[in-house]
Amino acid sequence: MTQTRPKSASRIPTFNSVQEEAEFWHTHSTTEFEDEWEAIELDVSPSLEHVLSVRVDRETFRRLSAAARVRGVGASTLARMWVLERLGAETGGIGSRSNSSPGP
Repeated sequence: MTQTRPKSASRIPTFNSVQEEAEFWHTHSTTEFEDEWEAIELDVSPSLEHVLSVRVDRETFRRLSAAARVRGVGASTLARMWVLERLGAETGGIGSRSNSSPGP
């Protein structure tokens, strides 16, 4: 049977502003709180090593940027997502990445 110690209150305070938090971390090190760290699972996107440069007119870029902003991603990330979606549709999903997440 594995025993875990009861979780005590964190020594890291609750901050009322980003400025307050910045001041705290300016005078403290995260190593002071190593005993409070928790292991996490992290899914790392595959390496994106090839660059494809696509020329578009100003209006197309504006529309792409606006659509990306609505989705909370960059224009190149949205373009990559759309290319992967289209390739998946064109090939019936064959040979396309199963994960079309934005990546790094």
